[in-house]
Amino acid sequence: MFIHVTSAQYLKDYKIWLSFSDGAQGEIDLSSELFGEVFEPLKEIKFFKSFELEGHTISWNNGADFAPEFLREQIMTETK
Repeated sequence: MFIHVTSAQYLKDYKIWLSFSDGAQGEIDLSSELFGEVFEPLKEIKFFKSFELEGHTISWNNGADFAPEFLREQIMTETK
């Protein structure tokens, strides 16, 4: 089954509430994932909050995105 993000809502700081095509949902904190050239601009909260659902995941207008499988694994880890 191909997992994709079905909805996303900004919470606070670098936290987003995500829902997935398999029914899973939960909070993810991306603060520790914002390294590397394409992710550096996301450290500015105003820019971080500007994500959109595009394709099967969340993305930003500078080309930054996260694989939906990665995001799904992170909410599983955080809720255990």
